[in-house]
Amino acid sequence: SGLNESGLESMPIYLAERLATAVGGSWPFFAPVVGAMGAFVGGSNTVSDLMFGAFQFGIAAAAGLPIVLVLALQAVGGAAGNMITVHNVVASSATVGLVGQEGTLIRITLVPAIIYLLVAGLVGMLFAQGIMPEPF
Repeated sequence: SGLNESGLESMPIYLAERLATAVGGSWPFFAPVVGAMGAFVGGSNTVSDLMFGAFQFGIAAAAGLPIVLVLALQAVGGAAGNMITVHNVVASSATVGLVGQEGTLIRITLVPAIIYLLVAGLVGMLFAQGIMPEPF
């Protein structure tokens, strides 16, 4: 957590600084994927933001990227991950009478989720590189 007697950094910030040195300016392409994984594992976009917000902030700060952009890409990725979150698929399957088809639905929905993430990452890179002016 960073609140310790040994003076060690928090794990998300430490990992963020190391990852920022590895990928640097190309992080906006990968930021939505982290958001999607967090939503898939955590069950919601909100939980994804809570789990990875400090991590994304740390990478943006260490790599000199626009922090608002990287955090926005985190949230956009969380929305894509929400498409394939298990409890959402189970609930929707039960609602429409497709109980037992959850795996098939996740596999089918994974295709648009990946396209969503690719587009978000590419748009994020355009903003980060200054090719498109930032709207904020």
